[in-house]
Amino acid sequence: MSTAILDSDRGTGPKPLTEGKPPLGIMIGLWGFVIVPFVALLVAVPVAWGGWLHWPDIAIATAWYLVSGLGVTVGFHRYFTHGSFKAKRWLRVTLAVAGSFSVQGSIIQWVADHRRHHAFSDQEGDPHSPWRFGESVSGLAKGLFHAHVGWLFRRELSNRDRFAPDLMADKHIRRVDNLFPLLVVISTVGPAVMGGLITWSWQGALTAFFWAGLVRIALLHHVTWAINSVCHVYGERPFEVRQGDRAANFWPLAVLSMGESWHNLHHADPTSARHGVLRGQIDMSARVIWLLEKTGAAYNVRWPKPERIAAKLAKPADVG
Repeated sequence: MSTAILDSDRGTGPKPLTEGKPPLGIMIGLWGFVIVPFVALLVAVPVAWGGWLHWPDIAIATAWYLVSGLGVTVGFHRYFTHGSFKAKRWLRVTLAVAGSFSVQGSIIQWVADHRRHHAFSDQEGDPHSPWRFGESVSGLAKGLFHAHVGWLFRRELSNRDRFAPDLMADKHIRRVDNLFPLLVVISTVGPAVMGGLITWSWQGALTAFFWAGLVRIALLHHVTWAINSVCHVYGERPFEVRQGDRAANFWPLAVLSMGESWHNLHHADPTSARHGVLRGQIDMSARVIWLLEKTGAAYNVRWPKPERIAAKLAKPADVG
């Protein structure tokens, strides 16, 4: 989707901004898949200290983190939301499924929410701006919690017909969207099955379920949500963005977020396939897109041009 489409939807379209509050069943599921993995994340250290962390758990958790994480960063975000490249049909469906394994919501709703965020970034209408309660210490603390996770529990759903009509019209993506509950089950139970088969034991299945299922989901949740919260409050802003937009770079999250925390450039140039454009900025997602382009699965990639990047810089810097 181009920025032109986003701009045309900025409060002037005939369709309403939201569709109403989520159904009760969705809210119950949301509470379960936010709270339970988070509790697992909290108890992860003492459990590991007690000897319930093994190499198969680490390997399985790493594999699922990469698949589901790249499904979000390369698939849900750079491809489906912003159209940073075009993809063969099999890759399109694969990215939709992989992103769904992150348990961050169904693909069409995720994309609709994020396109709405870009249309109204840190302004009225942004579903998760940390600045909505003001700039005082208490207001910003409340805003950070809201942007990180609070918005999920008190939101109205972004209008999918307005913000994601292209995905609503795609029968394959609608099918993946409808299969989201099943993909959640696979994402949580799949690691346990793998752990059980690798170790041929119930203990191996249980520890893999804990580490590669619950802890992995929770870690990826909070890394992704930190882009909404931390990366709109703290960090460097070397690039010019729209007035009122507070998107910033937060380097400590660069590896875990697979390049998403180079958030300032992303808001300056949303369709760019690469977010870490300055020297030394690691962007794993861009490297994956590069590899997909080499195989022919991805094409028409919107790589950043040095002259375009230089024109957007607020101050001189090295373009990598």
